[in-house]
Amino acid sequence: MEREQEDQRLQELGDFLRTRRARLAPEAVGLPRGSRRRAPGLRRAEVAQLAGVSVDWYTWLEQGRPISVSTQVLESLVKALHLNTYEREHLFFLAHQQPPPARGMEPETVSATLQHFLDHQGLSPAFVSGWRSDVIAWNEAARVVFGDFGQMSSLERNSVWRLFTSPSHRQGLVDWEGHARKILAQFRAACGRYPDDPRLRELIHDLMLRSAEFRAWWPDHEVANAPEGQKTLKHPRVGYLMFEHITFQVFDAPDLKVHIHTPLDQVDTPAKIAQLLTQGASVSTGF
Repeated sequence: MEREQEDQRLQELGDFLRTRRARLAPEAVGLPRGSRRRAPGLRRAEVAQLAGVSVDWYTWLEQGRPISVSTQVLESLVKALHLNTYEREHLFFLAHQQPPPARGMEPETVSATLQHFLDHQGLSPAFVSGWRSDVIAWNEAARVVFGDFGQMSSLERNSVWRLFTSPSHRQGLVDWEGHARKILAQFRAACGRYPDDPRLRELIHDLMLRSAEFRAWWPDHEVANAPEGQKTLKHPRVGYLMFEHITFQVFDAPDLKVHIHTPLDQVDTPAKIAQLLTQGASVSTGF
């Protein structure tokens, strides 16, 4: 039974590589199409050349032979075959029976579809953060409640940095300590996935210097994941605001997290956000 399952996995791997090869036009990878191609897509020899492996070895891989495949070679195949994030993960599961290593150094962006989703949340402040807790996209409700992210420096857009170093942010959060400890535990868990990220190490070093609370709590090694909850803010213009908040991952970019704050009827939160949105561009500081 185990042998049959192994043979099936290797066959699935070979079939997956073959279909990815067939869909890729030579022109897409800088190769001439030529006039003697009998089938669409790339030839095995061309994939092998792009991935830096021998033609025989790649042929054996597509044939489902039980050969060893290193992470480096799999990453070369990802690049050669132009695989997206989901396809890369699928390839690693087929070849190694485990997810691929985290990609912590790539620039973080959001798709037009995700930005469209944020913009249509109405009175609900919503934003997207990356693996370092940098806010990289937001809607208008988030801008008027939390501040104009577009006018902030990259460091100021980091949620952890702002939480521990901004006096106005501290004053605007009811139960600042409880919220800060929870965010720090989530940040610690994220840091464990990217131990070699120099920007994360620099951020932690600077927070140790700037914040007494961060310096005291960081050695506790608390880790947590709290995707749902309630939050109460004290906005400098409209006073108290109450929200339910939920956080979820983007399916094809799991390092990105979408944070949505749904206004509660308590303390007239929806009406106050509507007021802030009406004021529009005159609001830039948030809390």
